Amino acid sequence: MTVADFRVLSVIPPMTQLNTPYPSTAYLTGFLRSRGIDAVQTDLALTLVLKLFTPAGLDAIRERALARPEAQRTASVHAFLDTFARQRRAIAPTIAFLQGRDSTLAHRIAARELLPEGPRFAALDQYGHLNGDEGDDGEDSGDPLGWAFGALGTHDRARHIATLFLDDLADVIRDAVDERFAFVRYGESLASSQPTFEPLAQALAAPPTLVDDTLQALAVQAMEQHTPQLVVLSVPFPGAVYGALRIAQAIKARWPQVPIALGGGYVNTELRELREARLFDYVDYVTLDAGERPLLALIEHLQGKRSRQRLVRTFLRDEAGAVKYINLAEPDVPFEDVGTPTWSGLPLHDYLSLLDMLNPMHRLWSDGRWNKLTVAHGCYWKKCSFCDVGLDYIGRYETASASTLVDRIQRIVEETGQTGFHFVDEAAPPKALKALADELIRRDLAISWWGNIRFEKTFTPELAQLLADSGCIAMSGGLEVASDRLLTLMKKGVTVEQVARVTKGFSDAGILVHAYLMYGFPTQTVQDTVDALEYVRQLFLNGCIQSGFFHRFSCTVHSPVGLDPAAYGIELIPLPPVTFAKNDIGFVDPTGVDHDALGVGLRRALYNYMHGTGLDEDVRAWFEHLPHPVPRPTVKRHFIERALARREQA
Repeated sequence: MTVADFRVLSVIPPMTQLNTPYPSTAYLTGFLRSRGIDAVQTDLALTLVLKLFTPAGLDAIRERALARPEAQRTASVHAFLDTFARQRRAIAPTIAFLQGRDSTLAHRIAARELLPEGPRFAALDQYGHLNGDEGDDGEDSGDPLGWAFGALGTHDRARHIATLFLDDLADVIRDAVDERFAFVRYGESLASSQPTFEPLAQALAAPPTLVDDTLQALAVQAMEQHTPQLVVLSVPFPGAVYGALRIAQAIKARWPQVPIALGGGYVNTELRELREARLFDYVDYVTLDAGERPLLALIEHLQGKRSRQRLVRTFLRDEAGAVKYINLAEPDVPFEDVGTPTWSGLPLHDYLSLLDMLNPMHRLWSDGRWNKLTVAHGCYWKKCSFCDVGLDYIGRYETASASTLVDRIQRIVEETGQTGFHFVDEAAPPKALKALADELIRRDLAISWWGNIRFEKTFTPELAQLLADSGCIAMSGGLEVASDRLLTLMKKGVTVEQVARVTKGFSDAGILVHAYLMYGFPTQTVQDTVDALEYVRQLFLNGCIQSGFFHRFSCTVHSPVGLDPAAYGIELIPLPPVTFAKNDIGFVDPTGVDHDALGVGLRRALYNYMHGTGLDEDVRAWFEHLPHPVPRPTVKRHFIERALARREQA
């Protein structure tokens, strides 16, 4: 059998993004085709949602909901059953609208005439409350969305309302059909840092739900359509593992001779010490890190050209039933040579452009279909103490020339007809971005793009303007805990003042800025938290950032904090015996701060800041729910303003 006769099917399992394909299969498919291998791909995450969210799908959901005792029905289920005729009538037009197939529906949806409204629509009332229900131009209690979208925002208003409608339906599926179901985080708790396979084993052995049956039927259809000799399941997140194994279960039941390989970001971070043999009842191989070299070796093995002992970074189950790791030392495929991702075979016009967040920067993650591409492999900084700096996806840093990158961009535009790009780097290097921008401008190639960076001083206002001229519309980066003491402990290599200047440069160039924010880092005190929020308030107030997200610090076993906790003043909580997933690890922080309680106030504040409200309030007001008052900020109230003024004077 030649490589051309060997077909590989790469599968995106549920759940991942619904607005654009997760890029892993596009990368693998493009690479394998560049090596002459017959490679195809399918997105069963999108296909599953589109199958459930149809009139027939809602009929099946209703049947399950009615079978539940009335006392067990949630508010979401009651609302669904009470308005079922309208739900059924509205679902197909709503999906078509979110796919961009019927824009004329925007007027009826925006007027709140077409769609039944369940519990998720209560959020609309918060918008008017946050804005004080004052002013004109639609900013009154009769139109709580007016302040966000204005008179000309009918289409965006409609997409937000349609997204809430789908969220209501997702809640019904969770409450009446499958308690694991959720957009993105589907069955996440079954796989995330689970020391044993037992929770997944029990779930997979349980009678299938409507969601399971639908997914497995779709998997069978994909197998019948493509007839592959190898199936590759890419699991980027814990919320994709259960779906992937249900797909594998269906394939093994019908085609036990077809080998299945499991890989992706979840595997690379959580299954590095895999010893659980039961996983191999569902898959045959588990590969680590960048997939190109392990896949080439596996294909050669399956074709009889390479012995099993010459596999690369691959777990399997041996004849004795034990898990074995095989890793023949072979160089990885250079980033310059991985080829161009291809979205061939994916239904690009079927993805759903959702609008679940009104903030213009934050919405980019779920709004519109973006061609996802990488400027470089790994991170050029690779020092942050909370990051998995030793793992391949961070630690192996490689670049490609600007010419190669723009060649890839041009081929992708020609293939997809779409010019939006999301560069998904851990931290895109400034030198590479400058070269990329110069090359885009030199070729007069008009695209829109956004990505993730470190807010380092190399990003001058002049470079920010150059990036904007090349099509950059947004940037995200890690501010983490906005505290110079903690930024130093984190080894971020930036200061708050520096971040202010860099982000202001981007904003002045018309580039939206999103800040990743963190709380609960080792030794972080209540005072640190209050001061950090004061910095964040000032960054919003001075137009440095337009969006942000606070997440709770999580210690991972592969990070510098997890590897040397004493250096960060904490003590790790010993893990139970681990045979399956190992990533997050608990720790004891001697400060004893209740970070969960503080997190409530941080999220409330940030939500308001992103909507332009509460920026003049004392930050202590966001923590009024706490049993004890928090200290006043030690940060000077005009710190950021003065830092920016010093930049201008310089």
